[in-house]
Amino acid sequence: MARVTEVTDEPDVEDFDFVKVLSAVADPVRLSILRQLAEALEAISCGAIDLPVKASTATHHFTALRQAGVLHQYYIGTSRMNVLRTEDLEKAYPGFLPSVIAGSAGINRD
Repeated sequence: MARVTEVTDEPDVEDFDFVKVLSAVADPVRLSILRQLAEALEAISCGAIDLPVKASTATHHFTALRQAGVLHQYYIGTSRMNVLRTEDLEKAYPGFLPSVIAGSAGINRD
């Protein structure tokens, strides 16, 4: 069985900064990441998320979302897995994440 390793630069719920969260979700590429994670039934790897950018740029976007507290990342072996922090965001900002995801539905997925 592959070893699970946690990524440790995610803020605790009480340390969320709303301006940082807003900034993180304001980018179209990051909105695409949010939509794909919201549609997933379980955590998915970075490579399984379809993005119109190179891997190095994708890493920047995942980092911004993680450091804002929007998603949780962990490794299983060498795969970096991603899952939205739905419960944490709901606790901090009720209704925010579902509204962002619903509001982004009409945005071009490129």
